[in-house]
Amino acid sequence: MSGLNDKKIGVAAARNSEAIAKLIQNNGGTSFIYSVQGEQVLDEEVSRKNVLDFIRDPFDQVLLTTGIGLETLEKAANDLDCLSDFIGNLRNSKLAIRGSKTANWLKRHSLSPKFVSEDGTMESLLAQLALDDDNNRLFLQAYSQDEAVLKKQLEHQGYAVYLSKPYEYMEPDLTIMTALRKQIITRSLDAVVFTSKTQIQNLFKGSSEAEELTAAFHDHVLPVGVGKVTTAELRKNGVTTAFHPGKPKMGAMIVELANFFSH
Repeated sequence: MSGLNDKKIGVAAARNSEAIAKLIQNNGGTSFIYSVQGEQVLDEEVSRKNVLDFIRDPFDQVLLTTGIGLETLEKAANDLDCLSDFIGNLRNSKLAIRGSKTANWLKRHSLSPKFVSEDGTMESLLAQLALDDDNNRLFLQAYSQDEAVLKKQLEHQGYAVYLSKPYEYMEPDLTIMTALRKQIITRSLDAVVFTSKTQIQNLFKGSSEAEELTAAFHDHVLPVGVGKVTTAELRKNGVTTAFHPGKPKMGAMIVELANFFSH
């Protein structure tokens, strides 16, 4: 018998939600998709400006936070017919990265980072950058509501920061958000899978039911984070019972979740 047999699992993700749901079903569970990530909106005009600024006035340090952001900038560079210049400037810069998708993008272009967040968190990356006090002009590719805080932290460390924000997420559908909150508060789900901290921020942000959500996560509904970043965001919202896999991968997450429920 599978560890997810008779378990009802909510999926808060947008990207890969169907794949996660299939993994849950393959392990005997029943999945319910409540995507609260919000629609991804690419800003082509901003992306083109970021690329041109990067090429015209090269930066000493480049901090890259998401694979999607890099792909968006790559497309803009292609459209402007200056991809080789864009890649060349990256190659001549000190690269600091977080996330496996960011690392994979660099590998495809034969680029090597100087600084890598080993645990996927910005905190560990900022700690490394704090020790590198040379060449302080920094190009920051970010996207979330945290970019202002991150920019301020880097400036506090002595960097002159250029913020590149090639995309952002719109507010999630309120009907879906309300439905997920209800399913959690009424303990109708056995677990909820989160694949980004944005999903958790949206779940709690402005909610008059935040305490009820936290109580449900502590009582019956198991909060599942794909990695340390999502787990840390749950803790920021008072949730101390989060489960996350040893490796921040979707497949590992569902397999380990099934093992967890089977014991």
